[in-house]
Amino acid sequence: MADYRIFETEQFTKDLKAIAKAGHTRLERKLREVVYLELRARPHFGPHIKRLKGWEPETWRYRIGAWRFFYEIDEAKRIVLMTATSRRGSAY
Repeated sequence: MADYRIFETEQFTKDLKAIAKAGHTRLERKLREVVYLELRARPHFGPHIKRLKGWEPETWRYRIGAWRFFYEIDEAKRIVLMTATSRRGSAY
C-alpha cells in the first residue's frame, strides 16, 4: 500500500517559521527528516503519537520534547494534513 502524503496548512507553516526564527532549527530539521518519514508510513501508531479525544475533526498529535505537532488524517486520499504546532503549555 502506498505511503501517505504530507501537506502543511498555512498556519502550520507560519508556526514552523516562528519556531525556526526563535532558534529551534534542529526541531524543524528533525520534523522534516525523521517525523515526516514516520508519518508517511504509519500516522496512527508510534511512541510519540496520540489521538486526541473529543476533537472534531479527528486530530492527532506528535510530541517532540515540549513541542506538539497537530495533524489530521484523510484515509480516502492517504493524506496527513499538518495543521498546527505549539509548546506543551499552550497546546491544549
